Amino acid sequence: MLSLGMAWFSTTRQRRADSARRVPDAPARVTPEFACYLRPREATVATEVRDPLHGAIRVEAAELLLIDHPAFQRLRHVRQLGFSEMSFPGATHTRYLHSLGTMEVATRAYDAMFAHWIFATPANRVAFRQMVRLAALLHDLGHTPLSHAAEFAMPTVDGLELPALLDRPSTRPDQVATHEDMTLKFLLASSFRRALEEAFPFPAEAVAGLIDRELQVDPTLFVDGGQDYRPVLSQLVSSELDADRMDYLARDSYFSGVKYGNVDLAWLLRSMRPHAEGDRIHLALDGRALYTLEHLLLARYHMFLMVYFHYRSVAYEQLLREFLAEGGDGYAIPVDPDRYVEFDDAHLLGVLRR
Repeated sequence: MLSLGMAWFSTTRQRRADSARRVPDAPARVTPEFACYLRPREATVATEVRDPLHGAIRVEAAELLLIDHPAFQRLRHVRQLGFSEMSFPGATHTRYLHSLGTMEVATRAYDAMFAHWIFATPANRVAFRQMVRLAALLHDLGHTPLSHAAEFAMPTVDGLELPALLDRPSTRPDQVATHEDMTLKFLLASSFRRALEEAFPFPAEAVAGLIDRELQVDPTLFVDGGQDYRPVLSQLVSSELDADRMDYLARDSYFSGVKYGNVDLAWLLRSMRPHAEGDRIHLALDGRALYTLEHLLLARYHMFLMVYFHYRSVAYEQLLREFLAEGGDGYAIPVDPDRYVEFDDAHLLGVLRR
């Protein structure tokens, strides 16, 4: 006869064996409207990412192909607020999570705005939605190490060797490139472009054109029923009332341990409207949410005063400037996207420790 302990061990071992033979529950599958974005041999399993701000963020299988790319994975190692953790120890969150959060906010805004909107071509509702999701997801792809703290060390625009940047009216060839410029480099002239265009049925220019409204792209990419949707779609990604701002104010407040950036996000999203002016569709806001928008603008102002421009963060950034101005031990941000993925916070901090 088995002792009580041996009986428990035998029963537990049998349960584990039964569990191993049991067919697992089917994972979440891609919804039908997204099936057109997948090639036959690709996985069709979607997933969810748990976010402390927005809860479960659904990520489609085709989007996972981009998230798993080294260019996007690099954002796991780029702090959202650079040196701010020296003043706010909780502010160690990254561009990776912010990018996912921005995609979620942009999706909620799009779904609320166009819930009762009639598109001339129904498939464009899904296509435009996916373009917005990707533009929101990838808008920070080119951020420098320590985010804005090291952006001054970027090469010049003409050094990026991307002709599309020089066609913009407001761009000078000799000006210092921004992280948005490097994002466009990834989208238009790197292996990331190939990954995007293999996973989705529209060109990378469709996403780049929403991140940068000055970029010259095929205007028919955003036309439905003779109306141009590029203004409203790009405003969801970059404007005074964009998903980026609504996410980073709340996220930076949460991780910094302050309250300045908290706004009524749900009310703002429910109050956003598409508005037609001639043949162009723009972003509008219901008048009842005017004071909520004012709160958003004031929240951003207060976050700059109290967090982003904290004197200690500014002092560390100045020390970094002086270090790089004196040669920086040979540190230079590359223009080649394949090399750029190696330049994250750990890489720069390693140089500073030498």
